[in-house]
Amino acid sequence: MARVLTPRAEDFPRWYQDLVAKAQLADNGPVRGTMVIRPVGYAIWERMQADMDARIKEAGVQNAYFPLFIPESYLRREADHVEGFSPELAVVTHAGGKELAEPLVVRPTSETVIGEFMAKWVDSYRDLPLLLNQWANVVRWELRPRTFLRTTEFLWQEGHTAHATEADAREHARDIHKNVYQAFMEEILAVPVVPGRKTRGERFAGATNTMTVEAMMGDAKALQMGTSHELGQNFARAFDITYSSAAGAVEHCWTTSWGTSTRMMGGLIMVHGDDNGLRLPPRLAPIQVQVMVVKAGEGVTEAAAKLRDELKAAGVRVKLDDRADVPFGRRAVDAELQGIPIRVEVGPRDLAAGNVTVARRVDGSKSPIPMGDLVGAVTTALKADQQRLFDDALSFREERTVDVKTLGDAIEAAQTGWARVPWSAVGDEGEKEANGKAVTVRCLTRPDGTMPDSDEEPNLIAYLARSY
Repeated sequence: MARVLTPRAEDFPRWYQDLVAKAQLADNGPVRGTMVIRPVGYAIWERMQADMDARIKEAGVQNAYFPLFIPESYLRREADHVEGFSPELAVVTHAGGKELAEPLVVRPTSETVIGEFMAKWVDSYRDLPLLLNQWANVVRWELRPRTFLRTTEFLWQEGHTAHATEADAREHARDIHKNVYQAFMEEILAVPVVPGRKTRGERFAGATNTMTVEAMMGDAKALQMGTSHELGQNFARAFDITYSSAAGAVEHCWTTSWGTSTRMMGGLIMVHGDDNGLRLPPRLAPIQVQVMVVKAGEGVTEAAAKLRDELKAAGVRVKLDDRADVPFGRRAVDAELQGIPIRVEVGPRDLAAGNVTVARRVDGSKSPIPMGDLVGAVTTALKADQQRLFDDALSFREERTVDVKTLGDAIEAAQTGWARVPWSAVGDEGEKEANGKAVTVRCLTRPDGTMPDSDEEPNLIAYLARSY
């Protein structure tokens, strides 16, 4: 069979672009840095969105929607925020054939506009906590775009909350970080992540604390998969988000924000993909099983349809491919490229023997299964393959993560993987030195892997890596 993708080991960036295109996940948009998400890719994003949305709502958060256009003056109210985002802003100066009295910023994130409305909606401590989320698109002008990973326009969810106390805000930000983001990525995407605290230099503009979940890609670089921010009272002061306490005093709220995006699609590809295409975790896959008619024959299509119905009745997301006019080899390659976890192949000889052939995408195995045993075999395989993807990704990360004692050794180790090094051996100056060599401090953790409460805690561990 002719090679479809550039081998990963030969040219990882080219392999990635090949896979995105040939698996029909996305195309480049007409404006540099934009993307068109094709139906195959969007179906995966919808599955991500649905699962995360349920987890977000379980945390007590309600969905809302806020405008795409934000008055430029809003961003200027929080100095660190506007400074942090200025290089990435897209600004509208003309509309309706006239110059605007005030320029409008195309939403890079929504702390400012949501803060404006939180100030209107919060009056008393009884209105708190106010827990909001929106699913939307945002625009950040990207100099070096790469589909899904860094695009000028992308899709995401952004949560924004207001609380009566710092402790309540911190607890909420951590709850989202652990029980929504980390849990979703590990349980559904089968991507093991390291949760940690960002350094001051990597903190979100205007935040007092940024927490991240970092994943190792197939080339041993790091990808920030999601972040959760404690904003202190910075935005509450800038937008006058206040409430009357039970004692009658007027207090500023404590706010948080948190978000994940279509960048997770890029991470999914780079963690699980192989030289034959994407490998989708079964819990995520829009189509878990594709029942395929190998060759038309008496009763074959009918038998395949019956198997589809049995799998569907068992709760499996299944599709019947009975396109006898399309060569079977081409259909099988497309299914592999798109990462469908299991193919059930049905042909005249299979039918005569009372068997079907089950092809598993994760381990590449193919085996005959009696038709009567198919449902049980498929459900068992789906569960096993979900776990195998996670275990393989975790083993890959552990094999390429080393413990070192000095900044120099950490920078060297980061050329081929991740380095764990005492934060005391790095510090702010060491972080700048590492950045100059294209290595960043991905996050800080305690020695036991738990989340620090402060950058100043003793014995913190820093993760250093090259990153996307």
